[in-house]
Amino acid sequence: MYVPNHFREDDSDELRQLIQEHSFGLLIVADEEGIEANHLPFHLSYEGGEAPGSLRCHVARSNPVWKRLQDGAKVLVVFQGPDGYVSPSWYATKSETGRVVPTWNYVAVHAEGQARVIEDSAWLHQLLRDLTNRHESGRSEPWGVEDAPADFTEGLVRAIVGIEVSIETLIGKVKASQNQPERNRAGVKAGLEREETEARCARSMSDFVHVL
Repeated sequence: MYVPNHFREDDSDELRQLIQEHSFGLLIVADEEGIEANHLPFHLSYEGGEAPGSLRCHVARSNPVWKRLQDGAKVLVVFQGPDGYVSPSWYATKSETGRVVPTWNYVAVHAEGQARVIEDSAWLHQLLRDLTNRHESGRSEPWGVEDAPADFTEGLVRAIVGIEVSIETLIGKVKASQNQPERNRAGVKAGLEREETEARCARSMSDFVHVL
């Protein structure tokens, strides 16, 4: 991913937070068999310290991608945050110079690491609980894995395979008009807030570009 310095996010804690908030990722495998991408929900495991942590997910046993990882392979996992089209009409400098063009603001995190395949039943059960609890938290009546009949759950566990990616590098890109003068950034933020589908991108600008 091309990341100019003014769009680079190097704070590992911030990047992990972005992964947790936008945990539906894209697992990319590239080897002699070709390139394959799978869209999957991930659970980020991080226990502090200098290690960046690991990403855990599962695929259907009938999905052949896990067989390509049995001997270990480096993979790329991509997480995409809020994004939105930026109109040149939102720039205050449009009326002054006219030297403005459309662009796109967005947030993305790329995680590279070594993948391993896991078929251990206890590990898979814990992953299902972690994923479920993460997304059910905050509900008035959260559903838990234990709410389903045990034999039903066991059958489903036998039909999946786990994948754990030990993160080696994290690269973050937050394109939030940082390269624009303050009055243009204010115009972009206001414009995004007016566009209902782009409201999350405007909030992201507030999070990352503190002058707003």
